[in-house]
Amino acid sequence: MLNLDDHPHRRYNPLIDEWVVVSPHRTKRPWLGQVDPAPSDTRPAYDPTCYLCPGNARAGGVTNPVYTTTFVFNNDFAALLADEFSDEIVVGYADASPLLRAAPARGICRVVCYSPRHDLALPQLSPVELRAVVDTWTDQYEELGAVPWVRHVLIFENRGAMMGASNPHPHGQIWGTEFLPVQFAREHASQQRYFTAHRRDLLGDYLALELERDERLVCQNAHFVALVPFWAAWPFETIVIARDPVPSLTALDPAGRDGLADILKQLTTCYDALFATAFPYSMGFHQAPTDGQPHPAWRLHAHFLPPLLRSATIRKFMVGFEMLGEPQRDLTPEQAAARLRALL
Repeated sequence: MLNLDDHPHRRYNPLIDEWVVVSPHRTKRPWLGQVDPAPSDTRPAYDPTCYLCPGNARAGGVTNPVYTTTFVFNNDFAALLADEFSDEIVVGYADASPLLRAAPARGICRVVCYSPRHDLALPQLSPVELRAVVDTWTDQYEELGAVPWVRHVLIFENRGAMMGASNPHPHGQIWGTEFLPVQFAREHASQQRYFTAHRRDLLGDYLALELERDERLVCQNAHFVALVPFWAAWPFETIVIARDPVPSLTALDPAGRDGLADILKQLTTCYDALFATAFPYSMGFHQAPTDGQPHPAWRLHAHFLPPLLRSATIRKFMVGFEMLGEPQRDLTPEQAAARLRALL
């Protein structure tokens, strides 16, 4: 009989219509691969050389105000621009083969400094400071979503040099785009199909199952639940799901915003405690498109995708079979959830 704790198997991710291979027996193998140097997280409260600290000059030459709470600005080196050739034919590709397709990509890219303190990431922020971050995210989602041509707003953070963060000052990014990014579009389609078939939202039904089984839960409060999804690809991947069927941050009442701040603090504190390090991750919120239409299929959620596998110096690499076949993990989601939960 197949035992999901011991035997290789595949698990289905209904959010993006994708499978992941789980190989729990491989956790017993010795590790002779790359070992990264232990990251140092000793930082001052203010760094005069940091281009995100209050009052300092940014890399683009603009001087930051002496801000005292969250601070948002348009990215000086934005990946997308707001005035770039929307709805125009791409030169040289007007009559190209369908195998050679190109299209304009318009967007607004912003940076959010969580705090004037250079040394305070999400887990170190006070509940009041974290609530200010949640409020800023909400305001930005609403503001960018009101731009007529913006169809999607992605709020995300790359924490740590391992995840490509170009500056250690705790910050995140917000991109408002004219197009629906691929991963979001896959989630959007899956949730629409599920709602059409069942008249209930996919993540609401999934959350009910997880709460009933109590196998992969990490932490929770009255408004949000953090858990390791059944189909997680990264070793300590988690998803934070709203208990109520709210499609976006703007639908949260004040208590819901407090609840989001609380669950983020709980979860990121667990992460930092797991390997006694500033835990690297990519994190992002998925919420309803900003097209002004109701989206009953959508439920607000956030993904945390951390790369660490065995310690602060050994990470999971998505290579080989993962890049050319499909995602694969060793540690089971249930084992990962138990390890995180034990740190509360």
